[in-house]
Amino acid sequence: MRNRLFYQDSYIKSFTSKVVTKGNDKDGNYYIVLDQTAFYPTGGGQPHDMGTIENIKVLNVEEDEGQIRHYLENELDDGVSSVYGAIDWERRFDHMQQHAGQHILSAAFEQLFGYKTIGFHLGNETVTIDLETDILSDSEALKVEELANQIILENRLIETKWVTEEELVNYNLRKETSVKEDIRLVIIPNFDYNGCGGTHPRATGEVQAIKILGWERQKKKIRVEFVCGYRVLKQLNQKNKVLIELTKLLNAPEKDMQQAVIRLIENSKSTQKELEQAREELLHYEARSLAQMSKNEAGYKITSEVFQNRSIQDLQKLARMILTEDEESIVLLVSENENRIQLVCARGTLDNISMKKLMGTALSLINGKGGGSDSFAQGGGEALISGKQILQHLQEFIHSS
Repeated sequence: MRNRLFYQDSYIKSFTSKVVTKGNDKDGNYYIVLDQTAFYPTGGGQPHDMGTIENIKVLNVEEDEGQIRHYLENELDDGVSSVYGAIDWERRFDHMQQHAGQHILSAAFEQLFGYKTIGFHLGNETVTIDLETDILSDSEALKVEELANQIILENRLIETKWVTEEELVNYNLRKETSVKEDIRLVIIPNFDYNGCGGTHPRATGEVQAIKILGWERQKKKIRVEFVCGYRVLKQLNQKNKVLIELTKLLNAPEKDMQQAVIRLIENSKSTQKELEQAREELLHYEARSLAQMSKNEAGYKITSEVFQNRSIQDLQKLARMILTEDEESIVLLVSENENRIQLVCARGTLDNISMKKLMGTALSLINGKGGGSDSFAQGGGEALISGKQILQHLQEFIHSS
């Protein structure tokens, strides 16, 4: 572990090192291995560090069979044997804050309510832990958050210690370690003792703050989403910006925002209901008008029309309404929707023409699909011919039946 500088001092921002190996992985990605490095590789729920080596961007850092591979954007010059590396400190310190905050929050959940942490993920925007429980109340989350921030306020030391498996009995570990040698403990005295290989700040005060954003049940566990440190300020800034814009849009002060949104939703639902009712009335009016325009052709009373950009649901409703007005009619409705054709064929009391069969003859002309019964059928396809030509085809089929 001596060549892993992030274990010696997680605050190391730059270093020099000798190149041990250069190579390409099975996917052809170029990497180098150094005799010592401050770049933390992905592991234990914590993402890898980023930065530069010889001013070349480091894209990824992974451990492979004990070696730490640094994947670079471009290859090193052939003659380069010694390199200068620089860590993206903003990213590193953010990870230190989030990881230490996770330790504090997990310990608080376990101490107050016995909820063990069984999963951890450090994302780009937020952090999550999975708790071994299927329920979490608002009051429990608030008490945990208060204890976690009290530990931060006390600015307790965060210690690291390498121990053997035999020495573990001397520590009240929050969970069993996953390794049997090179065991590294991260300790907040009199609060949390945990095996961990991640990077952490020197004291809890550097975590700054912890804010639980929410949680959800996933099978038999609760996933808690939270942020620490500068991410708390970022979340506050984002939410405050949204809130300020909403106060302007809704013309309501912040304290009345909830009621203003509730009123807006209720008004929207009421307006939507009124619009639906008005739309139904218009469809009834349209159906009566179309029924009155029906024509007698070859012994059949046919109501037909070509529309633009009408949904199949509209066509179905109109057809049923027309048959209510005149149950002896045959209804043929077509809509031209950009590069698509949709149509409905329906009949009332007549029983000598199958609408399903009639629909099938039309769909064959437009590479269409559809279905229905002998009395009511619908379908659609490509606009290979016009709506007017579809109607003409349907009417000719009826005349020949």
